[in-house]
Amino acid sequence: MQVRRFDDPAAYLGAAEPLLLADEARHNLMLGIAGNLRDHPGLYLEFRGWVAEDGGEIVGAALQTPPYNLVLARPSAGGAEALADALWHARVELPGVTAAVPEVEEFAAAWTGRAQLASQVRMRQRIYRLTAVRPVQGVGGRPRSVLDADRRLVLEWVQAFARETFDDVDPKAAERQVVARVDRGAGGFALWEHEGRPVSLVGWGGETPNGMRIGPVYTPPDLRRRGYASALTASVSAKLLAAGRRFCFLYTDLENETANRIYGEIGYEPVCDSVDYAFVPRGRGGTA
Repeated sequence: MQVRRFDDPAAYLGAAEPLLLADEARHNLMLGIAGNLRDHPGLYLEFRGWVAEDGGEIVGAALQTPPYNLVLARPSAGGAEALADALWHARVELPGVTAAVPEVEEFAAAWTGRAQLASQVRMRQRIYRLTAVRPVQGVGGRPRSVLDADRRLVLEWVQAFARETFDDVDPKAAERQVVARVDRGAGGFALWEHEGRPVSLVGWGGETPNGMRIGPVYTPPDLRRRGYASALTASVSAKLLAAGRRFCFLYTDLENETANRIYGEIGYEPVCDSVDYAFVPRGRGGTA
């Protein structure tokens, strides 16, 4: 089995797409990252991609944009082991791995065994896909596009979303995301406005050949449980579908029962579960 490394996102997609497009929803994060970097160079500081081949068949694929986690596709038999072995021998440093179940478990076991580390869950997630929107009724206000005057607010809310979602937040990551989406066309943001002021934010990005990923979705704590995020997510999703997307994707925190319920009510259907693992020294609460 051979593992090839790529530093060019376009070349990587040329090699990996047959595997990734076999389950576009499952692999939407990988397709979105590589596609964004192909079409908008410089969105991430660095790109690394790997493809495992067996007799000319693609049996595994992974990518990383340091300092973030490795992201892994669903491999064929032996693919996760081959990737772990190749990255280990190349002395690649991995803070963790993010992928769907069960491939995330397979890679984490292979990597921690080689590196003498433990895997620690940062978040358990669910990937959803939507093909038709059920509109949300009875919510006060309306959706609107983001204006230049909203830039500071958008940045503040993207940062607030990151702080709520992740323990270790890169202070520059939110700024790069806003610049990429507002100035460079790598996605966008919309606001829900009620009584003359913005009350909720929904972003989109990570374009795949047939879809678009929704996120972040953020409403300030004192404005929650009023339907704003549901109504805005439905509105943004409907516009993306009307513009020619076959489907939209999003990730939810499995512990957030409210989010999982409301997205289902809009029309999002579960695809698979995903885990964000950190690799930590053994004895710090992780699983070897």
